[in-house]
This record gives sequence, C-alpha cells and structure tokens, in this order.
Amino acid sequence: MLHDTTRLRRVTHEHSRLRRVTDEQSRLHRAQILLWIVPALWSSNYIIARAARFVVAPHVLALGRWSFALALMLPFVGRELVRIWPQWRGEWPHMLALGALGMWVCGAFVYLGGQTTSATNIGLIYAATPVGIALVSRWVLHEHSTALQRAGMAVALAGVVYVIAKGSVANLMAVHFVAGDLWIVAAAISWVAYTVLQQRWRSVLDARQRLACITAGGVLVLLPFTLIEAAVVPAPPLGAHALLLIALAGLLPGFLSYQAYAVLLRELGATRAGLVMYLSPIYAAGVAWWVLGEVPQGYHLVGALLILPSIFLATRGSGR
Repeated sequence: MLHDTTRLRRVTHEHSRLRRVTDEQSRLHRAQILLWIVPALWSSNYIIARAARFVVAPHVLALGRWSFALALMLPFVGRELVRIWPQWRGEWPHMLALGALGMWVCGAFVYLGGQTTSATNIGLIYAATPVGIALVSRWVLHEHSTALQRAGMAVALAGVVYVIAKGSVANLMAVHFVAGDLWIVAAAISWVAYTVLQQRWRSVLDARQRLACITAGGVLVLLPFTLIEAAVVPAPPLGAHALLLIALAGLLPGFLSYQAYAVLLRELGATRAGLVMYLSPIYAAGVAWWVLGEVPQGYHLVGALLILPSIFLATRGSGR
C-alpha cells in the first residue's frame, strides 16, 4: 500500500512537471510569434508620424494616442487595480518614470522628429536600439546570449543597414541628418531605458495591469507639456483627419503593440525582445507599398533574406 502511494506521488509530480514545461514552451512559442507581429504594428507609427505634419501637433497626438490606449485598457484591468491598490501603490514612481520614457519621449519626440526627418532616418537610428538593449541588459540585468544568438543579431543588423543603404555604400554615406534626428536619437535612447528598466524594476502586477499604470503615468507627464505646446506653438484645429490619426496611433502602435511587447519582455527578456526593431525597415517597406503605393525594390528582398533567418537564430537557445 505504501509502495503504491509513493508511486502515485511520483507519477503526479512528474505529470505536474511535464505540464509546467508544456505551459512554458507554449508561452515561448506565442512570444516568438508576437516577435514577428509587433514590428508590423510599430511600423504604422512611422507613417503616422509623417502623415501628422501640419495636421495635429506632436504632443496633442501623443497625448491623444495614450489617452485612447488607456481608455481601451481600463475596462480589462481597472477594477482589479483599484482592489489591489495597497499592493502596488509603492510602485508609482516607477510607473511615472516608465511612462515618461515610453509614452512621452518615445511618443511626442518621435512626432517632433517626424516633422523634419524622414522615415528612413528614423529606421536607421532605431536600428541601433537592439544593440544598446543587449549591451545595457548584459551590464544591468546580467542577461547573456549564446554565440549563435549574437551572430544572428549581427547579421540582422547588417540586413537593416543594407536596406537603409538601398544596397549601396554610397547611399549610406549620403544619408543626411537634420535637426529632427536629434529628437529620434533621444527617443531611441529612451526606448533602451524603457525596455531595460521594465526588467530591472519588478512589479507585483501582471503585464496588462502594469502597462495600464505606466500608460496612466505617461498621460500625466504628457499633459503639462501638451498645454505648454498649445500655448507657445500655433496648432491646427482638431479635424476628422487628426482624430483618425490619433485613433490609429492609440490602437496600433499604442494599445496593441505595447501589450504585445510587455509579453515579449516577460517571456524572452530584454535582449531578445529588442530584436523587433530589426524587422521595422522590412515591415515599413510593406506598409509603404500598401498605403503609399511605393513598390519594394531588390535591396528590400536582400535585406529580408538577411534579417528574417537571423531573427529566427537570435531567438533560439536558452532564455533569460
């Protein structure tokens, strides 16, 4: 009888272990799928940043974007956040800081830069963020990557540079930077900090709850700067076109992409989650073809052949 009980316990324990492993593998597979979807959502922000010129002021667009995104989040998490307020109230400085980094700087600054710089320059500057994330994560989070993963990241970066250069070194040397690029550089640095600090600062909240709090922090930070912008800079009236851009920004590169990115951070870690930026030029080319009728060129294909397999290699192997 005792032998049977011991055997039953072993079987039950093994079943529980296998179930945990299966659940972890399932979450990892979902995260790897999201790795290919998030850049498609983010690439729409490049188009929105360019389309918003002379239509809606940068801070108004950012504030509207994140206010709309927050309104979409609260029905799912608002009641629970109120109920467990004593558990997470000590985290509000982190929420405010992450909101400033992820929603104000990575929002309004991109729209400010988009007024004078090109989508190509935005893609070129943001292409450096995965490298920055990997370096800072190694120092701050002690995240390590395998030789195969590092090789995949290097080849993916080469593919990005090839797309930006349109297949010619002369084109790369001829890239012209303007004042707006400084806004994009600041946003890229902020994105590295936003990504790493989310991992550094642990939270008692789940990914959706925490993102709603960070978004609320971002809205609070954006509000005074939006009022200052409205008082200093003449802004066009909010028409139907402006409201459409705000709604699209809130839904696609706002609500959907940041929710998915939070999952990537949780399942893959900061280094591998940051790889989504390598895919942006390829997705941006597809969006430009669909929206603007700009037919992809041969260098897009070569870049894709370098980037896509490299992302697969860079996301294989051990996790965090």
